[in-house]
Amino acid sequence: MIGKKNGTGGAVEGLYGRGVLFVFLAGILWSTVGIGIRLMESAVVWQILFYRSISLSVFLFIILYWSKKENPFLLAYRSGLAGLVGGLALVAAYTGGVYSIQQTSVANAMLLFATAPFFAAILGKLVLGESVRKTTWIAIAIAILGVFVMVLDKVGAFSLLGNFAALGSAIGFAIFTITLRWGRAGEMMPAVFISGLLAIPIMAVVCFKLGIAIEISNHDRLLALGMGVFQVGLGLVLYTIGSKSIAAAELVLLSLAEVILGPFWVWLFLEETASKFTLIGGSILVLAIAGNALSGQRHKPPVKPI
Repeated sequence: MIGKKNGTGGAVEGLYGRGVLFVFLAGILWSTVGIGIRLMESAVVWQILFYRSISLSVFLFIILYWSKKENPFLLAYRSGLAGLVGGLALVAAYTGGVYSIQQTSVANAMLLFATAPFFAAILGKLVLGESVRKTTWIAIAIAILGVFVMVLDKVGAFSLLGNFAALGSAIGFAIFTITLRWGRAGEMMPAVFISGLLAIPIMAVVCFKLGIAIEISNHDRLLALGMGVFQVGLGLVLYTIGSKSIAAAELVLLSLAEVILGPFWVWLFLEETASKFTLIGGSILVLAIAGNALSGQRHKPPVKPI
């Protein structure tokens, strides 16, 4: 009997350890978005997302068909209105994310992306009537202070637009999270598959309206296609597998790997540094996120995250 317990406990610990590793690896992959954008020769946000969405859609089609043994288009159709709204929200989030990195520092953009859980908490309260803990409201207030400090020295029009785009991206991801809860979806990948399918024609139309050619250099095309598979798609698969054995609060903490590593890569390889205000405000923001996650872990039992 004791041997059985120990065996079961070892299996649980093994699943937990694997989950932590997979989610952390997902954060590492997602953190490369900044350096990917910086390495582009001349492609703009609409062109990048057009090609990235093509490879993302193909990759997720293969993964969904292989894992679910069903037609991915049927899975997407079953997600209904929630899947459609969530897919559109992700398109907006992707657009804001890429645009912000092209207009402001990677550190600024990544740290502002990290406000998504707070926007999700607010929207959950307004849209779904979900309760928000007192400590979360305090963390939101502290996070707002951190964001205010971060944008103090952003006097240029492009820097401010980049910061607003990053916040818009965070709101897009928050809306995506709410649609998953609204639709009671237990799986993220069909909704992300929808976002890729929607983004392809949307980006093509935007390029046409703005007089921007779809054709880009082979370097930029290969980089964008690679980002769709490895930076977004594979990261999502690892996150989905790993999240099944990790509590939601711990997921928020592990997601900070993306926030911290994103600026690190561009500093290490491209020598891009963050301003004093970004570092101070970002530190306040990270403390707010970590404090809220740890508080949630103490007050709630582990749950299977969405």
